[in-house]
Amino acid sequence: MDTLVNALDVPQHIVLYGVSWSYYEQTLSEIGNQPIRVAFLDGVMELMSPLPKHEGSKMAIGNLIVTLAVECRIPLKCFGSTTFRREEKAAGSEPDECFYFNEIESVKGMERFDPLLHGPPDLWVEVDVLNPSVPREPIYARLGVPEVWRYSGDRLAVRLLTPDGVYADSATSRAFPFLPMATFAGFIPKMVDGDEMRTLLEFRD
Repeated sequence: MDTLVNALDVPQHIVLYGVSWSYYEQTLSEIGNQPIRVAFLDGVMELMSPLPKHEGSKMAIGNLIVTLAVECRIPLKCFGSTTFRREEKAAGSEPDECFYFNEIESVKGMERFDPLLHGPPDLWVEVDVLNPSVPREPIYARLGVPEVWRYSGDRLAVRLLTPDGVYADSATSRAFPFLPMATFAGFIPKMVDGDEMRTLLEFRD
């Protein structure tokens, strides 16, 4: 295997080229539960270690979504940063947070994602702090994820998968069509910079 390693931005960010699917799976096995994100697309593999800024934002969004679902009595299953991969699509990645709202019985007890048994998450959350070298949306599309929320800086973008297999901006969420997205996005920096309990109580009200 012809592999080239490039150091990017920070020491916790590397890219490998010419990677086989078996090497990708071996890397995932070696990493285990360590806090390292691995993305794979057409033989290019990227490894990134999340920064505190990243983790604070992703936890804020996740907690807000769970609170929203509880208040609205919407059934859900959260699988955090579970690895989703499809060998026949040569694509795999981990969300920052992900949620199932439909057919959640089918994923109860899921120990490893199997595309023959499980559908993709209904909502995939991605926090962009570093600029990834491997494009993420083609991975999500190959996995069949219908909706992606991408948070960068102070902007939350709702991206919906189109019949053409690409993502397009949307003013509304497919998972929460009643939710004013600008209002929701305004609570994210409050969660990150302030008292999370008080912010969640304010959000519930």
